[in-house]
Amino acid sequence: MTAWHELSARQRQTLSRWRLILGPDAEQEHIRTDDRHSTQQAAVLDYLFADQPRKRGAGNGKSTFTIPQWITAVDELFPRQVKEVLERELIARRGIEQLLKEPDLLEKVEPNVELVKTILTFKNLLNEDTRILARKVIEKVVNELKDKIKQEIIHGITGAINRNRHAPAKVFRNLDLKTTLRRNLHNWDAQQRKLIVDQTYFYASERKQRPWHIIIAVDQSGSMLESAVFSTIMASIFHELPAVRTSLFLFDTQIADLSGQVGQPVDVLLKVQLGGGTNIALAMQYALQLIREPRRTIVVLITDFYEGGSQQTLLETTRAITLGGSRCIGLAALGYGGRAAYDRTLASKMAKQGMDILTTTPEQLSACIAQIMRS
Repeated sequence: MTAWHELSARQRQTLSRWRLILGPDAEQEHIRTDDRHSTQQAAVLDYLFADQPRKRGAGNGKSTFTIPQWITAVDELFPRQVKEVLERELIARRGIEQLLKEPDLLEKVEPNVELVKTILTFKNLLNEDTRILARKVIEKVVNELKDKIKQEIIHGITGAINRNRHAPAKVFRNLDLKTTLRRNLHNWDAQQRKLIVDQTYFYASERKQRPWHIIIAVDQSGSMLESAVFSTIMASIFHELPAVRTSLFLFDTQIADLSGQVGQPVDVLLKVQLGGGTNIALAMQYALQLIREPRRTIVVLITDFYEGGSQQTLLETTRAITLGGSRCIGLAALGYGGRAAYDRTLASKMAKQGMDILTTTPEQLSACIAQIMRS
């Protein structure tokens, strides 16, 4: 077998990459490297992707990590983009109570949605110092996500509801008389005492003169945590629109109406209580009570559709909402995580009652809402 020092630089690089890909199985394939940096990287990956944390052969004796040591090693051995990916995997794969109890350690981790989910899951384990830092982490992630999606959402929905954007269709019931008079005042003929109108203005729709009401109901099941993060962010964006009234509540077997805090998504997220049962029927009944003007109301239900309450009551309530003229959207997932696990049988039954069932991104949801407002 060719010795390490006899290999070309390209061959060494290729061998090192195979060592990283194969992990501990590389030893069985007789793939070994004498490159210290690659060996350390391999040890970090071995720890992360092993079924259980255990000692690994790393070429220079046996090695094991604690989570603080692992995070420090990742920080030293990998570029930032790779570091973020590995830290997300750590958060998803390992119990990280230790991470959440040590503020200095938490500060080293790049803020991301996975970290927010973990903080919310284990928030009761946080000490006072870490609690303060955890809030800052959540706030940073929320603000970054909000900045990323805000403009597209506002642009799309404002275009659907802005009564000052005039349509070319000249329908008399949609005539904006005030704007028409104001913009033609320069055509006033004093001798004939007549106003010559050379351009008329019309509202895009007669119905768009009144505000829309968006009701967002968020399931507090652990499986819906990422969707809860994005739904609270979107609710805060809707709240900023002048022609939209936003209601927001969390539910399990009880209702927590947080409409008064809808503009503070971090506060809302910190009130999420994971675990317990799920009563979707109760949530839809509460949404029904909030509806004042059905044809100007959109109910957005975020849930995995695993109902612990009465399915019959749920279906009947959903039917009552849609027959009354409101639109219902059921989101099995809201975010960028791909396919969702949810009760497809119940979701199909809900669709038959008039609810649109989606797994979607925030941008796609806003486009859907904008389309409803235009119709």
